[in-house]
Amino acid sequence: MKAAGLREIKAELKERSHAELVEVCLRLARHKVENKELMTYLLMEAHSEEGFVEGVERWMDEQFALIDHTSWYVIGRKVKKIQDQVKKFCRFSKQAETIVLLHLYLCEQLKATYPFFNKYRRLNNIYLRSLDLARKSIVKLHEDLQYDYSRRLEELENA
Repeated sequence: MKAAGLREIKAELKERSHAELVEVCLRLARHKVENKELMTYLLMEAHSEEGFVEGVERWMDEQFALIDHTSWYVIGRKVKKIQDQVKKFCRFSKQAETIVLLHLYLCEQLKATYPFFNKYRRLNNIYLRSLDLARKSIVKLHEDLQYDYSRRLEELENA
């Protein structure tokens, strides 16, 4: 079975009744956890972006606290999982400021939790990638916000 294009899906959705659309959404939510997470964001958290960012930051704090410190390999794997989740949350939001805030916070947490992370290539690559994603999103912001976040980014790069 070949998947239909977005244009075709949009046209078909316009023809459906409200009850049918609700049923389609519920079926989508049953199939994948990511679909359910996206629907949760769109329906319950998209109206309050600040609350969403704070919730993700709390989640990151909890995840960093749960990391088992037995080896750098385990730490690297867990931090990579956190970064992957942060990227997913950024895909949900698609707002440049949210992307910048979440990636900068991830870098700050990594730096605070593991001060010598740059000696371990995997952690250093995660850190540099998050800084790069934040830098790319800063360009899309208003000039005042660009200045504020650029200073915060420079502090992370230089310290």
